[in-house]
Amino acid sequence: MTRPFVMYPHKALRTPAAEVTEITDDIRALWDEMIIAMDTMPGVGLAAPQLGVGLALAVVDASDKRGQAVRMANPSILHASIEPRIHDEGSPNLPHVRAEISRPRAVTVRYLNEDGVWDRKDFVGLWATSVQHQIDHLAGKMFIDHLSRTKREMLVKKSAKLRAS
Repeated sequence: MTRPFVMYPHKALRTPAAEVTEITDDIRALWDEMIIAMDTMPGVGLAAPQLGVGLALAVVDASDKRGQAVRMANPSILHASIEPRIHDEGSPNLPHVRAEISRPRAVTVRYLNEDGVWDRKDFVGLWATSVQHQIDHLAGKMFIDHLSRTKREMLVKKSAKLRAS
């Protein structure tokens, strides 16, 4: 069983996540919980604030077969490609709506891994889109923040209406 997703505009979704100073068994357990929530969704990534936890933790798994999740604490983008990739993004925190978002096609990310060691990894395609989406969540941003104000307000209203019905 996992924590429920918090719904937009919950404060946790708009507050920058706190840095993780040490990888503990509690952090590893939270990553495991996040992977279960991501797979149940189903989705290709999840950030701790989506479950109301204000820590800079994320998981991504854009593999065809599940079980390839990368666990990250304090991820940051070191390099982003110039070439864009457009992907239809959504969030369980703002259900029933999606939007096409343009992000760099490839990124190099530095993060603290599950062994508590700084690591770096290149992500391409859907993996890159997902990791950037999660890093946005850790900064208190959502995919709708990449849209015009009008489009963003329209999607927020549509999501609220569909949740209420």
